[in-house]
Amino acid sequence: MQEIADVIVDVPTLQTNIPYEFKIPKKFQEDITIGMRVIVPFGKGDRRVQGFITKLKDEQSFDGELKEILELMDLEPVLNQELIHLGEWMAQTTYSFRISCYQTMLPAVLRARYQKIVKLMDKEIADSELFDIFQGKNWLSWEDVEERDLTSKMLKLKKEGKIEVNYLVDDKANKKTKKVIYRKLPINQLKEIYDKISNRAHRQKQLIERLLLLADDEKIEQKTLKHTYEIDTPVINRGVEEGWCEVKEVEVYRDPYEKSDFQHTEPLKLNQEQQVAYDKINGTIQKDKHEVFLLEGVTGSGKTEVYLQSIAEVLEKDQGALVLVPEIALTPQMVHRFKGRFGELVAVLHSGLSDGEKYDEWRKIEKGEAKVVVGARSSVFAPLENIGIIIIDEEHETTYKQSDSPRYHARDVAIWRAKEHHCPVVLGSATPSLESRARASKEVYTLLELKERVNRQALPSVEIIDMREEMKEGNSSLFSKPLKEALVKRLANKEQSVLMLNRRGYSSFLMCRDCGFVLKCPNCDISQTLHMDTHSMKCHYCGHEEAIPKICPSCHSSKIRYFGTGTQKIEEELNKLLPEANIIRMDVDTTRRKGAHERLLQKFGNQEADILLGTQMIAKGLDFPNVTFVGVLNADTALGLPDFRSAEKTFQLLTQVSGRAGRGEINGDVVIQTYNPEHYAIQLAQNHDYATFYLREMKYRHLSDYSPYYFLTSIQVSHENEVTAAKRIQQVAEFINPYLSEQAIILGPTPRFVARTHNKYHFQLIIKYKNEKGLNEGLHKLLNSTQKEQAQGLTIKIDPQPNQFL
Repeated sequence: MQEIADVIVDVPTLQTNIPYEFKIPKKFQEDITIGMRVIVPFGKGDRRVQGFITKLKDEQSFDGELKEILELMDLEPVLNQELIHLGEWMAQTTYSFRISCYQTMLPAVLRARYQKIVKLMDKEIADSELFDIFQGKNWLSWEDVEERDLTSKMLKLKKEGKIEVNYLVDDKANKKTKKVIYRKLPINQLKEIYDKISNRAHRQKQLIERLLLLADDEKIEQKTLKHTYEIDTPVINRGVEEGWCEVKEVEVYRDPYEKSDFQHTEPLKLNQEQQVAYDKINGTIQKDKHEVFLLEGVTGSGKTEVYLQSIAEVLEKDQGALVLVPEIALTPQMVHRFKGRFGELVAVLHSGLSDGEKYDEWRKIEKGEAKVVVGARSSVFAPLENIGIIIIDEEHETTYKQSDSPRYHARDVAIWRAKEHHCPVVLGSATPSLESRARASKEVYTLLELKERVNRQALPSVEIIDMREEMKEGNSSLFSKPLKEALVKRLANKEQSVLMLNRRGYSSFLMCRDCGFVLKCPNCDISQTLHMDTHSMKCHYCGHEEAIPKICPSCHSSKIRYFGTGTQKIEEELNKLLPEANIIRMDVDTTRRKGAHERLLQKFGNQEADILLGTQMIAKGLDFPNVTFVGVLNADTALGLPDFRSAEKTFQLLTQVSGRAGRGEINGDVVIQTYNPEHYAIQLAQNHDYATFYLREMKYRHLSDYSPYYFLTSIQVSHENEVTAAKRIQQVAEFINPYLSEQAIILGPTPRFVARTHNKYHFQLIIKYKNEKGLNEGLHKLLNSTQKEQAQGLTIKIDPQPNQFL
């Protein structure tokens, strides 16, 4: 009998990666397991904190007297043994604390405020002991369980399968239930009653007819009785009063796709390239072998079908599959593909779901009812017990990197989990990240290539338009002449177009033409953006919002004008240019509401609109056969930013959005408007030439000592006082320097590109290195030594392999 538990505790002002030892009370010893959450006394005054059990053992290593665990928060583990070890690895590699890693793995309902109840399963409360414990009800609040010291009893009932624990989210949709009807009397008695009822009471006779068709434990939904057989509630109530039947309320899973119609699909015949890729992946599946594949396939080359058929092999072995997608916008189409092939075996996890929906999907996975998980970044922590394959679609996307602590990359977590499960990882992209492509060239990853589209159609022809020349010819509008002509042609042919602008809102900024004043955010060093739908100015960093000024706040001139262009303004201009066109605008502002992504894309897919206008969320993954034209209104958005990946991001975005055209039977065309037509990223995107771009960009990275030739870690310091932040970043640089060799390169300290946001000043330094044995130790010491400062308002962020430098 193990009597000691190692617990990682949650103490906000003094986090640690070292577990504390606690005694396990006798009443819990038989049932307590690793992965449960507990309440323990901590520090002076024995304040109560929560923690995760990470180990059970017989002997203590602490010399003093151990405190006892006070309460169990769970009757079963919320994290399995694998995820406990994963949290330990993440804390080491992302310079974070284990407690935050474990909390990141859980659905919001297990982190946020909730009401926890213990509920009897669908059983009679005939047992007198159960009747007394549950006081005649079928559920108890967790507070009742603790007050009456029933935790041990509940653990036993849980083992016997007599109860389950439910977490009810604090919102109106906290619990989805349905009413079901059971037959209460034996069939022969019901038949006698049926014969005695007057024929005029035909609804009552109809109810009994339905009840006679039910087996002893069979049930029928009250909704079915009402809508299919027109048996209303008063009739059912009469049946309950007479003792013919009983009504029970049972909890059901919330299904975010309840109203969606998924057409079943059969596997497609693979072409030669797809077959080669599939065979190699399947070889590792059958051998339970870990291998990382980079599936580099041009847009429209059928990567998804390779995923689907590989997953089918995994399901044949009774294993599970994880499929990650980068954007919520991509999820609806991927969900339809996967649900169409695998039906109820698919669970979906992404931030567009309510807390309750996410929790129910998580439970389906945890209970083994769902074997295929499709979702965004955090889905990589899904509690699948037996993983057979992990797929990361559009692996190059920066959204796979978490920007807050723990700053993990989903690709790294996926590879760690795949090693544990001895299964393959498939990284898919038409434009792989340079880091992944470099690993493939060194055979760390296995490269699989799909060079042709599945329909054998040519990749779309791309025309580069120099907007400087358009200006010289007197065209000062947002649309070049070739782009206008292409849109008109598609409208006439009843074909669809996609237009991308990498900026939301109406206009970039407001500026006074008399004095040059620009309306900035009071909390951030950034101009506010005009939003005509809400008639307000908004900051896209901190969310500050204010009314649109009619006169200049600085010189009181009325000559205040809008500059720059946003999606709202483009939509307005398009309506003037093509009044007969139906336009769907898709950006952060139009997709805030739940399910908005799916509704807009479904509408476009049903050809209820001619033009889909959006930000980069429409650039990848979407597959609409009737789209024959893609226009990029401004290709230069990222090129001028101080980011060594700006050319890579531009090339990827242009190639991906171009790939939305010509996926059906008609060839596609693309127009890219730019003020930098000579830039190699734009020139090579025109020819869909990833191979040449990779070689050229790798040459520049080598010359400038950047990734993938060097690893990078950034350290950022933020404070409300600029001098305090500047001094502290200098001290950090001096602290970390002794842990570095002469081969390491330190850039900075310098202010960040946007030097102030959320009323705080930001400074950073960047460490470039190849193999620094002491750096890990130094960064962990820095993390632990700055906790008290962080509690007093100073923020220090350590970001391994950062994606953002702005």
